[in-house]
Amino acid sequence: MMSRFFSLLYAALAYLVFLASFLYAVGWLGRFWVPKDIDSGVPGPTLAAISVDVLLLAAFALQHSIMARPGFKRWAARVVPAPIERATFVLASSLLLFAICLGWRPLPAVVWHAQGVAADLLLALFFAGWLVVLCATFMINHFELFGLRQAWLHARGRAYCAPGYVERFFYRIVRHPIMLGFIVAFWATPVMTQGHLLFAVVTTLYILAALQLEERDLLAEHGAAYESYRQRVPMLLPGGKLQRKRYAEAGARRA
Repeated sequence: MMSRFFSLLYAALAYLVFLASFLYAVGWLGRFWVPKDIDSGVPGPTLAAISVDVLLLAAFALQHSIMARPGFKRWAARVVPAPIERATFVLASSLLLFAICLGWRPLPAVVWHAQGVAADLLLALFFAGWLVVLCATFMINHFELFGLRQAWLHARGRAYCAPGYVERFFYRIVRHPIMLGFIVAFWATPVMTQGHLLFAVVTTLYILAALQLEERDLLAEHGAAYESYRQRVPMLLPGGKLQRKRYAEAGARRA
């Protein structure tokens, strides 16, 4: 009984750390609310700053990609109990996100500085991107995604079963709305500095690469259902006529 309680407590604490890191990242990238943002600090040598920043991003990318792979999960199951496996992933990701925000070396030279309506539009897109990220997690299973559901079922003494494959809301428009929201939030800024640009470029490249691995895993897990989904719905950019054409072609093949 105590192990069930501590598993749930651990998952809840990991979730709180995630919430804190998520909110801090919004303020860090948007340059408000937080004591240290992406352009805060005394600028140092450019090459040294780039090296530190890229290493921080690389550490996050490696952790995120390695721990998300099915092979690693099978290995980790020998030392990390299944009810807190996802929470452990969330906790590690959140701590590394804090490390990026707090350890980032500024590169404050301005690349662009929008004003007036353009600045307002970019700021609106910035918040819209984060809102898409948050909403998209609830369109699948927010509490499963962040490890709370697994620990809750364990605490209740109920067997865990993975949620079924679903297509709803944003997921009928693009296959990865969470990643699309991140990309929009990372690039939409009225003031783009060299440091912000470095962050946006590296994280976008990582997202595009990581999606290839995720697509492979999803195809292996869901088989023909996901292959049909891939044919009907674009990965990141809403397809318009192309999307409708793919849907019609997929329907014709099924017929």
